[in-house]
Amino acid sequence: MGRPKQFDPDVAVEHAMDVFWRKGYAGTTPQDLVDAIGIGKGSLYNTFGSKHDLFERALRRYRDGQAVALIEMLQEPGPVKVRLRKTLGFLAEMDLADPDRRGCMAVNTAAELAATDQVATELVQRMFARTEDAFRALIEEGQRSGEVAPERDSAALGSLLLNTVVGLRLMARVAESPDRLVRVIDATVDSL
Repeated sequence: MGRPKQFDPDVAVEHAMDVFWRKGYAGTTPQDLVDAIGIGKGSLYNTFGSKHDLFERALRRYRDGQAVALIEMLQEPGPVKVRLRKTLGFLAEMDLADPDRRGCMAVNTAAELAATDQVATELVQRMFARTEDAFRALIEEGQRSGEVAPERDSAALGSLLLNTVVGLRLMARVAESPDRLVRVIDATVDSL
């Protein structure tokens, strides 16, 4: 009979997510994961299968936390443009406050693995589609309330807002100050 696990796999995935988010997939070694989780390599592979399997779980964990939080912010009550500005501002502030300047794990994964990893690409595509749908729904709500012109293409604006978030999250990784990010946020919201 095998020994019982001495660690919580959910906590382990959380720690692994932090490592992958900070270092990227290729930059993360099995030793990095072992050190972060506090288990042996045998336990790592017995529990999670492979580095890639653990990465997929970490990326899903990210989706379930970060992407869901963004969508929930967009669905709060109040004027559409106020909610949008608050959400974009929150993302920029969060990224700028992060001492590691990790940005967005989904954006980082798309930049690193889109050409080489079909599973990771599909996970990111689904995350982006879900976020874009939330932006489209926000625009349609704004059209019903009169905040956004009804003739505007809500799907195109949803895509524009997703693209804005991707750009903001990348820019925040190297920004010296929040000024440029604030200008992008203001221009984006004012363009609606």
